[in-house]
Amino acid sequence: MSEQTQQQNSEEAVENVETVETVEAAETAENGAGEQEPVSAEPTYEDLQARIAELEAQLKDEQLRALANEQNLRRRHQQEIADTHKFAGQKFAVEMLPVKDYLEMALLDQSGNFDALKMGVQMTLNELQKAFDATQIKEINPKAGDKLNPNIHQAMQAVASEQEPNTVVGVMKKGYTLSDRVLRPAMVTVAQKEA
Repeated sequence: MSEQTQQQNSEEAVENVETVETVEAAETAENGAGEQEPVSAEPTYEDLQARIAELEAQLKDEQLRALANEQNLRRRHQQEIADTHKFAGQKFAVEMLPVKDYLEMALLDQSGNFDALKMGVQMTLNELQKAFDATQIKEINPKAGDKLNPNIHQAMQAVASEQEPNTVVGVMKKGYTLSDRVLRPAMVTVAQKEA
């Protein structure tokens, strides 16, 4: 009986193992079937039309945004140019304020002291020169005998002189340049041949 019992126990164990393997195989098959990717269907004509409409809408939106950005840049640039023209003289104006202050103080002086007045005028001239230096305004002050340069000199009068013709004899008014651009040419008298 013990052999028979052992044989039955072996058969039952084999059946149990087979049953377990069958159940596991069934579970694996069910799980595997759930994880399989569904077969993708090709998009329909309507789906493609909708996608085209969506892309066209995005493109139109980007074009409108780019146009608006360009208009904003143009408007901002025009405003900056207008501000530049409007405030171009601001630096010079700031430099001129002390000059005006000194001139007003000189007019208010009732002391009658000529030396004090002369000192006040000299201080005003010094402030004006500082303003010119700060704004790059330079004098054109030719010396006697310099060759006449029509770009920076204006001949106001020709006088008979022993100097070489077309040379500066004297300066009537100094000229000025602003960053190498002539604001006013120097007004000069020039030499001509003696008759």
